[in-house]
Amino acid sequence: MKIKDIRELSIPELEKTIRDTRDQLLELKLRKQTGQVENTAELTQRRRDIARMETIRNEKVMAEKASA
Repeated sequence: MKIKDIRELSIPELEKTIRDTRDQLLELKLRKQTGQVENTAELTQRRRDIARMETIRNEKVMAEKASA
């Protein structure tokens, strides 16, 4: 997911997207264990996507606290 797209999401949307991406990551890990994953780079990409989303979510939360 692109940073620009992530920044456009609201905090609740970000949290939902993070949950969904974590579910996808779990599924990929399980498929990797059974040898069904063709592209193992997807695991790394999902982990990085989650980190990006959490960082932006934290930035938005801190900005809300600062403005309140």
